[in-house]
Amino acid sequence: MNENRKQEHWVLCPHCGAKTRVRLLEDTELKCFPLFCPKCKREILISAKHFIVSTVSLIAKNKQARR
Repeated sequence: MNENRKQEHWVLCPHCGAKTRVRLLEDTELKCFPLFCPKCKREILISAKHFIVSTVSLIAKNKQARR
């Protein structure tokens, strides 16, 4: 029965490593997503694709806003 279920992972906070309330499925893609951590109370911009999560620097965000 679980054979048709897609693989999923919880997103961990890049700052403190705690589990957040966001899950990723295998085909989920995020760009400049504001991730909030309930443990450290920080909001961090992340991008994710194929379960690889990376933080987005504020400099890159400001350059995109100017275009």
